Amino acid sequence: MPFAESMMSTLRSNKAIKLDKSKRFRKTLGGYDKQRKTEYNFPKATPQQLEMIKYKLKRENQILWLKVIGVSFLIIGGLLWILLL
Repeated sequence: MPFAESMMSTLRSNKAIKLDKSKRFRKTLGGYDKQRKTEYNFPKATPQQLEMIKYKLKRENQILWLKVIGVSFLIIGGLLWILLL
């Protein structure tokens, strides 16, 4: 039975060597203190600013889709041209 005893002692020594990750991760993020509250200082947005942001996002999305469709047509056209030659 020396093999089993050797295996058990190896497991015990590996367990002793292994790092305690729970303590290490608690320190990296500043801990998990329940009393600690994160405060954010967001600026107030007016309705006009929100409408402007909405308009810009819609416009950017339209431009993106036009580019995607254009590139898709170019790729499909190129493949068709290659296949028909």
